[in-house]
Amino acid sequence: MHPVLTLVVQRVALGFLLLLAVSAVIFLGVAALPGDTAQAILGQSATPQALANLRAEMGLDQPPLTRYFNWLGGVLTGDLGTSISNGTDIATAIGQRLGNTLFLAFWAAVISVPLAILLGLVAARYNGRWPDKLISGVTLSTISLPEFVVGYLVLYFLAVKWQLFPSVAMVFPGMGLMERLNAVILPVIVLVLVVLAHMMRMTRAAILNVMQSAYIETAELKGLSPMKVIWRHAFPNAIAPVVNVVMLNLAYLVVGVVVVEVVFVYPGMGQYLVDHVAKRDLPVVQAVGLIFAAVYIGLNILADVISILANPRLRHPK
Repeated sequence: MHPVLTLVVQRVALGFLLLLAVSAVIFLGVAALPGDTAQAILGQSATPQALANLRAEMGLDQPPLTRYFNWLGGVLTGDLGTSISNGTDIATAIGQRLGNTLFLAFWAAVISVPLAILLGLVAARYNGRWPDKLISGVTLSTISLPEFVVGYLVLYFLAVKWQLFPSVAMVFPGMGLMERLNAVILPVIVLVLVVLAHMMRMTRAAILNVMQSAYIETAELKGLSPMKVIWRHAFPNAIAPVVNVVMLNLAYLVVGVVVVEVVFVYPGMGQYLVDHVAKRDLPVVQAVGLIFAAVYIGLNILADVISILANPRLRHPK
């Protein structure tokens, strides 16, 4: 088998094993939380017999290992269970919420990834000079602030003081694309500011590292302009670490949006999770946690695969 294919298969298999382990941790961690699910549903006035009947109906009287495999089997067939708080199907409820979160993450990525790479290229081109210092200073100042602080600052100035955009990012089925974009523009701005610095600095560092290579000096001696040297020769060879950091930040845009969604009351996965944590709706917490883990692990696997495919030493072994 080709070395590249072997490494790809190993990464994918390792990712599935890691996801299986994470699913067990999520299930056992939620199951170990204090409180009685049956008591939470029926209330404090429920009789012991009613509690016993409900526990048997929900399978709570079975051993934890049996309940885990039953839950995992349901997940593999698309059955995430039923919400305790409102009795709705979790998979159906999550479908729309996940779509909203992916919509928000998509537009944040469309803006932040090209902008971060461009700023990284410019910072590397003017390394140690005022453009580099200005870009690094501004981006570092945004990443140094907590997300909720950035969110409330953006909310205050752009929505309350200047009234340029709506303060609540409310979306619903049937909205047109432009209406949805206008509704989510503030949380998108916050997410871009949060992830921009990390991607930009990694791009800059990767390019500066490659710029020490001998073939870069050869390209410069040929008379190519500094920007052409960076774009044509340095950047393609620095793609692996850049892809890794981009994928990590894309995973954050999906998994780490809880604070931003709460600040802007956005009906996504993060808001859905917070609402049901407050209600002690454990099946929903398990389902959302597993989906977040799957997204994070999946994007990391994709980053590993792209890095392997981008490595010329692996593609063309001697």
